[in-house]
Amino acid sequence: MIRVETLPEPAAVAERAAELIANEARAAVAARGRFVLAVSGGRTPWVMLRALSGKSLPWDHVHVVQVDERVAPAGHADRNLTHLQESLLERAPLPPGHLHAMPVESPNLEEAAARYAETLRELAGVPPVLDVVHLGLGADGHTASLVPGDPALAVTALDVSPTGVYEGRRRLTLTYPVLNRARRVLWVVTGEEKAAMLARLARADSGIPAGRVSQDRALVLADRAAAGTPRDTPGAGTEW
Repeated sequence: MIRVETLPEPAAVAERAAELIANEARAAVAARGRFVLAVSGGRTPWVMLRALSGKSLPWDHVHVVQVDERVAPAGHADRNLTHLQESLLERAPLPPGHLHAMPVESPNLEEAAARYAETLRELAGVPPVLDVVHLGLGADGHTASLVPGDPALAVTALDVSPTGVYEGRRRLTLTYPVLNRARRVLWVVTGEEKAAMLARLARADSGIPAGRVSQDRALVLADRAAAGTPRDTPGAGTEW
């Protein structure tokens, strides 16, 4: 069963997530000389990244990649990259070239996915092993842009894949193979609308996309609304 740490409200979840990522970054750089963080979108994650930007880290050795991205113009509010830049790049001393954007402006998404997979290999080895993957959880059970019924759910030979249309846009997404190779998976889940799906995630329910992500090296940080409880669940407060 996945470990769940329950915190009072979203701001506390964001701060705790930033603390854990910072610890992992320092350890990874000390051990391997580089830290590769994959980041998803969402309201609480932008707060998390603003908190992370204030941490003392070996920023010159930190690289940030995207878990998924919508096909939209540069600077558009729908782009996760727009919020990544505002929340992290404009606040932290992260070298601009160390934020690796998914090339969703390409006219050929299959080629774009292949190029991004090559970026992952350059950063994290062959096959790429990401240090920390941050994931969110949708009210429909999706994570990354692995959504119910999408062909990307069945991709096993590629680390990056285009998706079909979801909420009006196609996307690029990391796939299960690369998510499941990660050294650490950090779920950030807030809001009562996530409670039913968090319960299914905790059971590793493969009937939802999120339930197919490996739980061996995973930790969920949830607020009380999402956890559906005022108290910490067993295992809360532990590290990965």
